Amino acid sequence: MADLFGFDVRPIQDAIAGLADAPIDERIEAINAIRKALHEVSPFAGEPVDFVEWVRADVVHANDYNPNSVAPPEMELLRVSIMADGYTQPIVTMPEAEKRIVIDGFHRNRVGKECGDVRERVHGYLPVVRIKPSQEDKADRMAATIRHNRARGEHRVDSMAEIVVELKRRFWSDEKIAKELGMEPDEVLRLTQVTGLAGLFADREFSEAWEAESLSDVEGIDELE
Repeated sequence: MADLFGFDVRPIQDAIAGLADAPIDERIEAINAIRKALHEVSPFAGEPVDFVEWVRADVVHANDYNPNSVAPPEMELLRVSIMADGYTQPIVTMPEAEKRIVIDGFHRNRVGKECGDVRERVHGYLPVVRIKPSQEDKADRMAATIRHNRARGEHRVDSMAEIVVELKRRFWSDEKIAKELGMEPDEVLRLTQVTGLAGLFADREFSEAWEAESLSDVEGIDELE
């Protein structure tokens, strides 16, 4: 629909069409600029998904704390899914210098880089959104990654324990960790015990029932490995 509520969008369409013979990088840059301009006046400007931009895959980098894992068969299924259905979900990132650090979408990032058929189809680019600026502190980013993973049922208990400890080192209370990661208080305690860092609980009193357990004793570990 070229004429929308009295606003003629055809000049924008014509401008993009006029770049048909330009290098692909210039065309993508122009499209991103238009999307960004629309996003800035959008009633949904506070929602990251309102502005999906395509960035070169080589500027997208994995974070160093992602606690989920996907076996090779599932990675292949993801590749098949993206080839058949396209990228239906963007990669959630945070800008860092000239890079984009992945908060969610680690495997979508890998497939777009490592699978030649996907990489060729998307011209060496990846679809990304930027997480809210309020979530760009590392502790908040770690929590965001956990929330995304847990919402899909994808996380490793041992790596989760390491993240809980890191958040405690950043002075997050058990109550805040439980709230931000969608956990029960008992789960926070058990995950911290898994690490064996009893010193973190020097000011706590707890019964013999809460003695540190091995990973094999943590409820649900069999389903997660």
